[in-house]
Amino acid sequence: MSYNLREHTANSELAALAEASQADVLCVQECDSTDLATSVGGLTLAASTQANRLGLAIYKRDDRFDVQDFGIHSLQKSLHDRVLSPAHERLIAMHLYDREAEAEVIVASFHASPLTATNSLRRKQIEAAHDFVRDLSSEAPAIMVGDFNYPWFQTNLRRKIEESGFALSLSDQPTYLRYRKFTGHFDFATSVGLHIAGVETLPAGISDHRPILVRANYEAPASAAGTASAVA
Repeated sequence: MSYNLREHTANSELAALAEASQADVLCVQECDSTDLATSVGGLTLAASTQANRLGLAIYKRDDRFDVQDFGIHSLQKSLHDRVLSPAHERLIAMHLYDREAEAEVIVASFHASPLTATNSLRRKQIEAAHDFVRDLSSEAPAIMVGDFNYPWFQTNLRRKIEESGFALSLSDQPTYLRYRKFTGHFDFATSVGLHIAGVETLPAGISDHRPILVRANYEAPASAAGTASAVA
């Protein structure tokens, strides 16, 4: 699951969302890392940014996943970033070992620069984020979820993402509804080595973004037991 907390205002909703969705991994954006619970809905806080006013974090299910490695990264800055400094670090990428599936997987929480930046800059941020994901493992399946701030002209974005070997998966409904003219798919997923069974837009809460729930399966059986499912 992925959720932009709108400057941490929706933090109180995380536990109920995690329990209701039965998510295995929860990625959040625009959080206050000093005010995050160590656990929500059966998920444990695995990592969070520390230098951001609008931070990132990843929660994961301890009875399923072990953390092998993780990285926190800054990306190319927009003018908005340089003036207002909302987010120095825009990516957390985490290399997990899935004990249930006996497989490795990388999960990343991502937050692109806002709409004041150009689509070209956001594409560069996404490309760099994918490179950081691949630095953790060039072979493990990976999924990156978050607020891409890219609601329009997604045909070009999809083409660029597919050229890098990843796939773009939009949700079944728009995820941003605060301003009518800005309605669109802001929050979605990119992946490689995973079959995305669906991306569901969950009901609106306090945030101006709606959370998304990604259902994903490993493309090939990770063991003799067969293909295992993973939810982010």
